Amino acid sequence: MQTTLRQPRAALGWIVFLLIAVVGLFYVKWFPYYNRAFVAASQHSIGKSILMGTSANAPAPSLQAALDYALAYGKAIWQAMVLGLLLGSAVQALIPPQWVARALGRSDFSSVVKGGLMSLPGMMCTCCAAPVVAGLRARQAAPGAAIAFWLGNTALNPATLIFMGFVLGWQWMGLRLALGIVMVFGLGYLVNRMVTPKEAEASRDEIAKLITIDEAGTAFSRWLKILGAMTLRLVPEYIVLVLILGAARAWLFPHIGPNIDNSLVWIVALSIAGTLFVIPTAGEVPIIQAMLSFGMASGPAGALLMTLPLISVPSMAMLGRSFPRRVLTVVALAVLVCGVVSGLLAVALGF
Repeated sequence: MQTTLRQPRAALGWIVFLLIAVVGLFYVKWFPYYNRAFVAASQHSIGKSILMGTSANAPAPSLQAALDYALAYGKAIWQAMVLGLLLGSAVQALIPPQWVARALGRSDFSSVVKGGLMSLPGMMCTCCAAPVVAGLRARQAAPGAAIAFWLGNTALNPATLIFMGFVLGWQWMGLRLALGIVMVFGLGYLVNRMVTPKEAEASRDEIAKLITIDEAGTAFSRWLKILGAMTLRLVPEYIVLVLILGAARAWLFPHIGPNIDNSLVWIVALSIAGTLFVIPTAGEVPIIQAMLSFGMASGPAGALLMTLPLISVPSMAMLGRSFPRRVLTVVALAVLVCGVVSGLLAVALGF
């Protein structure tokens, strides 16, 4: 009888989840990006750099600089963040836990491939994807699958790749796509290999508990409870970190000009800055376009191509409870190294 009652509830949960996902992504991502692609094709631009506008210098560190960046960034991402929180909580309340375990719970390469492919329609920035990743991990998705989903949203974003081709040139799009595939699926595989027998056993026990326990209340009430808890836990620290990074722009990104050359020092320095900083979806395209117009060399631009979008301090903080610290450390170091490799390849290929 209990199984019979659960089946219609599960079907209704799936319908609501898919409705939120499809309608939300269409409104927030798919339709706006469809229109922006025509702008990118005709004007070879998708707007000003959110980092420093039309200036070669970021504003000096101050409260005003922090507020200005936080407001500009918040205006660009708030709808996607709301959608991310809705989906991250809905994964936990509306989708049967055994489905997540069956699709993404195995610590093998197949779960990494599924996680990476599932990320492609999302096209979210690293911070807006973080609540969904947290929801998947709460339902015991394998670490590598969750990492592939997280990085796939940014590194393999189809809309960003199209914008990049029209604005920066198709060689930059090709570099991003090639390294993005390596990062999403290669790093996901590596993270899954890092799972210890003890962690795998604990995950199996948690899945069994989630499947057998009949949680109190309706799915809707659980959804509201999880949504409220996620919002209170993730959003305040996120806002504080965005403010800090907004104020620190001038320290992370000094005066941009021909002095930012192809030396390894600059490639490494901007790889570090890009790994730490936070931008909205496709924000790296106008940032790199502006910096190249100021005379910055291709090597540092290549470094930012792979580090600015993939992760940031706020997104890593949001997922601090979802992954072991060693996993996030490996991910951060891998993104940094990928930025250096990207910069060196941009120089070697004559971009």
